[in-house]
Amino acid sequence: MTDPIPAEFAAALAATAGARGVFGARLHYFAETGSTNDLAAAAAERGVPEGTTFVAGAQTAGRGRRGREWFSPPGSGLYLSSIVRRASIAPWLTLAGGVAVAEGVRSASGLPVQIKWPNDIVSVSGAGFRARRKIAGILAEASSGPDGVQHVILGIGINIGPASFPPELADRAGSIETELGRAADAGAVLAQVLAALNRVLSEIEHAGPPSLFTRWLELAPSAYGERIEWDGPHGVRTGVSAGLAEDGALLARTPEGLARIIAGEVRWL
Repeated sequence: MTDPIPAEFAAALAATAGARGVFGARLHYFAETGSTNDLAAAAAERGVPEGTTFVAGAQTAGRGRRGREWFSPPGSGLYLSSIVRRASIAPWLTLAGGVAVAEGVRSASGLPVQIKWPNDIVSVSGAGFRARRKIAGILAEASSGPDGVQHVILGIGINIGPASFPPELADRAGSIETELGRAADAGAVLAQVLAALNRVLSEIEHAGPPSLFTRWLELAPSAYGERIEWDGPHGVRTGVSAGLAEDGALLARTPEGLARIIAGEVRWL
């Protein structure tokens, strides 16, 4: 059973109806649920249209990339999942989601967040990458059939207000309000992220992936010239970030040559 949409959400959504297109035109709100991605996936299997969005004030079974739990306490975050049915752009949805969230947070709050490959949105509070705190994450989950991708669920978790993060997250997680030092409008963040998602996906359809890569790299300055390490098939490797490959892989310059990173955890040194 859905809950009433909070008044501040309804007002922000109404003000951005023209910019959001189908995203959030059908929106279901839950004060608390297990996982918005699971709700969206079940609805997608029932045939509900693209852009249908599920939003929760808290999740009891939220998850991030590689099966990790996404800390989703009540009163401090915004958790949403939208259905995307454009199979032709499915390979680019994680990168597109990162651009949409970064642009939406910037527009709604003024916080100059950046993207960390592949799907983290971080704030920059000082020199060096260790001064960056994760504000949001994106999880794209595709469902395929005999004819290819049927739909993708684009899940987004955004830390709006301060929270008592678990010890393993406390030194690298942050929130919009903590970074700004003032209150943030969660309704505006929701509406602007959905508007940015509509814009970014439309641009990919009309201009192709290069337009997405250009904007992604503008929002991800650490994708060039930063010392990084990652877990390769034969152990930990190190190099210097060198942009994106044509398929969205992160490139790194190493003594052995140019390496392609397609999965796993990248750590900035």
